[in-house]
Amino acid sequence: MPVLNLRPLRRAAVAVAALVLSAAAHAEYPDHPIRLVLPYASGGGADTVGRPMAVALSKQLGATVIVDNRGGASGGIAMSLVAHAKPDGYTLALALTAQAAINPGLVKRLSYDPVKDFEPISLLAQAPYFLAVSPSLGVKTLPEFIALVRKNPGKFSYGSSGTGSGLHLSMELLKSMAGLDMEHIPYQGASPAYTDLMGGRLQAVFAGFGSGGSFLQAGKMVALGVTTAQRSPAHPEVPTIAEAGVPGYQSYVWYALLAPKGTPQPILDKLQRAAVAALKDPEVQKLFMVDGVQPIGSSPQELSAFMRKETVKWREVIQRAGIEPE
Repeated sequence: MPVLNLRPLRRAAVAVAALVLSAAAHAEYPDHPIRLVLPYASGGGADTVGRPMAVALSKQLGATVIVDNRGGASGGIAMSLVAHAKPDGYTLALALTAQAAINPGLVKRLSYDPVKDFEPISLLAQAPYFLAVSPSLGVKTLPEFIALVRKNPGKFSYGSSGTGSGLHLSMELLKSMAGLDMEHIPYQGASPAYTDLMGGRLQAVFAGFGSGGSFLQAGKMVALGVTTAQRSPAHPEVPTIAEAGVPGYQSYVWYALLAPKGTPQPILDKLQRAAVAALKDPEVQKLFMVDGVQPIGSSPQELSAFMRKETVKWREVIQRAGIEPE
């Protein structure tokens, strides 16, 4: 009588058992706190979206979401930490434009790959900048500003929070699209640039409504346009740069939720549904509105395509501006 080979059956039984256990584990997710890693120190712009989202995600998922601020290396420390974390859904990254799209064109030896090292979950939100000029400049509209700069090539300067920052590249994009010649003055942060603008030592800056909105309301800055495709609900009186004279112009900070590569699909799906639902939370929307942040919510596929498009866009801006990757 032939001997029955039971090894294939045993292997199949083990595989089935593993699948059952895996499915059960995913069904129980999350069963302990989740860490949301932010790429800047506490009190920075990432907190504007990260902290309200952590509270709302906790409600949606039924588990505490803890904010972990890890500043340094233009967000590289935070991104590397998440990229090398266990892909189990308990360590997530809140990536901004800089980490997900600008750094690949700005840093020679980037310690992470925004595409290869992460699973996209959802594009959470966007926040416009606004082009601000000193009241002493005597212009009140974008066409007046463009005309004045064109008549005085190289004579005016603009400030930013540092070379390669969103504020810097937003102006470089405007310069290339509007044919402007201005000198760049980098600062260690946006606040010193705002101070010099209001003191008349700079002629222009791009600013965020969260950090520069109070100066705008006090009449210490003049807003010529916002950088998004639509006007900001927080300041609907300010036209977009596109409608004010530079068609097609768009530049803003955006926020994406990412997980380590290899995170199981059921967990990613649960996180995506929770993120989209969290963005509809009235408290989240109220807090976002204060800083001019607009909730979005997207599919992973939409976020992936958007990140690739943005990476190409900002790499081209960096190259045109002659900024050498470091």
